[in-house]
Amino acid sequence: MNIRQFRIITRPVKFYTPRVLSIQSHVVHGYVGNKSAVFPLQVLGFEVDFINTVQFSTHTGYKHLKGKVLPNEDLDDLIDGLTLNDVDYYTHFLTGYSRSPESLKKIAEIIKKLRQKNPDLIYVCDPVMGDNGKMYVPEDILPVYRDIVVPLADVITPNQYEAELMTGMKVNDLDGALKVIQALHDKGVKTVVLSSTDLGDEKHMIGLASTAGSCYEIQIPKLDATFTGTGDLFAALFLAWWHKTNQNLKLSLENTISTLQNIVKDTYSRARAVQASGKLPRKLLELRLVQNKSLIENPKIDILAMDIAK
Repeated sequence: MNIRQFRIITRPVKFYTPRVLSIQSHVVHGYVGNKSAVFPLQVLGFEVDFINTVQFSTHTGYKHLKGKVLPNEDLDDLIDGLTLNDVDYYTHFLTGYSRSPESLKKIAEIIKKLRQKNPDLIYVCDPVMGDNGKMYVPEDILPVYRDIVVPLADVITPNQYEAELMTGMKVNDLDGALKVIQALHDKGVKTVVLSSTDLGDEKHMIGLASTAGSCYEIQIPKLDATFTGTGDLFAALFLAWWHKTNQNLKLSLENTISTLQNIVKDTYSRARAVQASGKLPRKLLELRLVQNKSLIENPKIDILAMDIAK
């Protein structure tokens, strides 16, 4: 009997499970930063490695704040460890809250390094700087985002105020918003999503998303409360659905907004069940992510995006 010998041919491993590196803030209690982003991504089938730029007791809206900021040299060490162990292959890179220009410059170095390993890596940048006309990070972060970090991004998800900061342009109407979006495209960003604007009415905010000649508007119902961590959740959900829908802008926007709004409504309803009237305390407004796991996995699409001409 002839014995045939078989030679095993090895080929480079391709990751069929999408892998995300998320560099954001972390809180012990509540849901902002990585606490708001990692769980939904995992539920939606992503492997997530995460680095916490800060570790605080709660988000900064609480009266007392305790914790520490991750030194830049520690960030370098963590990335070096991933590289030395050859586990630095990622399909996606996600960034959010950062407290210093130096840490943002490190992020720019990291994205360039990760793209050496995977040139097709998609970078989703949530340029967290402020809201409602007020910056809550140092002002010298703005030029680093505008001139260094944002041009490296494939997708950005600013709110209206952050988009205005980065372009130096004001949004007073839809036409103004579209000009701001185009200015961000001109910086090299393929997909621009304004997660919220003031263009709606008393009952709705307006979100806008643009890519490759397509632009959509979506109405976002308002609630009588202010939530923290929704921007972080928005960016994570959009990243996930951008991948899962093969970069279908309309479906990604609808899945993202519908999921987010159902979580926010459930959080608000639960808070009102505890306190029926008056201003709700922050501790009752922490997003109910775990309780809405099934909604994250299978969104109920009840908010539709409308195609608009640019």
